[in-house]
Amino acid sequence: MNIAKIMIPKVSTVFLHEADTVRQGLERFARHGYTAIPVLNENEQYIGNVTEGDFLRHLLSVGTTDMKIQERYHIGEIIRKDFCPALSIDAGYSEMVSSVLNQNFVPIVDGRGALCGILTRRVAIQYLDEVTNQTVLASP
Repeated sequence: MNIAKIMIPKVSTVFLHEADTVRQGLERFARHGYTAIPVLNENEQYIGNVTEGDFLRHLLSVGTTDMKIQERYHIGEIIRKDFCPALSIDAGYSEMVSSVLNQNFVPIVDGRGALCGILTRRVAIQYLDEVTNQTVLASP
């Protein structure tokens, strides 16, 4: 299976860096309306996702929503690195299916762990539907 054919490339996705401020993250969330965004390190390697819940827990722990104060904190301090594991760009069909069953989107990484793009559940289901329809049409 060629995940690169169906994934949304990195240049077309929204992501944050671990050194970005919490304010920058909150602004990006507000602008795009996502519930989770991939986070990269300085080498563009995928290290985890930051979610609405991560921001909420952070805001509750610091006790303020003042955006100026949120500039003191960085995304790397609030992410859960074990949330939303990545999938290798050369992963097989069953690995892809397993991942999209458990996650709304799956970060796709290369051999260095660098983010290549994301595979959304919607795109994966559309792909599976096309493959199934092609198989049914090809059957005698």
